[in-house]
Amino acid sequence: MGGQRRKVILVTDGDHVAQKAVETVARQVGGRAISLSAGNPTPLSGEQMVELIKMAASDPVLVMFDDNGDFGQGQGERAIEYVVRHPDIEVLGAIAVASNTKWVRGASVRVSVDNQGRIVDEAVDKDGFADGSLENRIYGDTVDVLNALQVPNIIGIGDVGKMQGRDHLHKGCPVTLTAVKWILERSGSHGTERRDETAPHLGTRGREQGVSE
Repeated sequence: MGGQRRKVILVTDGDHVAQKAVETVARQVGGRAISLSAGNPTPLSGEQMVELIKMAASDPVLVMFDDNGDFGQGQGERAIEYVVRHPDIEVLGAIAVASNTKWVRGASVRVSVDNQGRIVDEAVDKDGFADGSLENRIYGDTVDVLNALQVPNIIGIGDVGKMQGRDHLHKGCPVTLTAVKWILERSGSHGTERRDETAPHLGTRGREQGVSE
């Protein structure tokens, strides 16, 4: 590995549907998803996430974070902070997921991907509809920390894997895929980067450790 920093994309959603969508998209771009990071709320600490990220066989590594609507800084946001600040991690960007969560500051975004897979210069709601009244802020339960940590390449999105069926697994999760590709393009990365042969193989051990194939 030669001390190379791992390339990571943050996804601020972690329910079962989002997990399947993120796993699917990670395969499409030649990366890996940390399956064990899914949950309501996030079941892993930041330290555990970094350990799993380092085991992944290829970049980019997609990692899910979820506060389950908890008021204030929840477990998901604490894990984001740890991962972003870790010296062995290079965060390429973040997918800020909109929800119906109240009492949040939200995350400022310059662009979002709407439920048609179009990049728009506005924020979107949970169903992926662009809404100028949102004033370029994504309101979700795990997004408040993104701006404070100066995470690069933040893109807004509706409910991952859903959006009234437009991001359905059977369709290949095209909206989420567009968001990931946008981050890869903006960061100068293109996925499909294989790790060296000393990295743990993603067979039985990888599945047991929660790293998707």
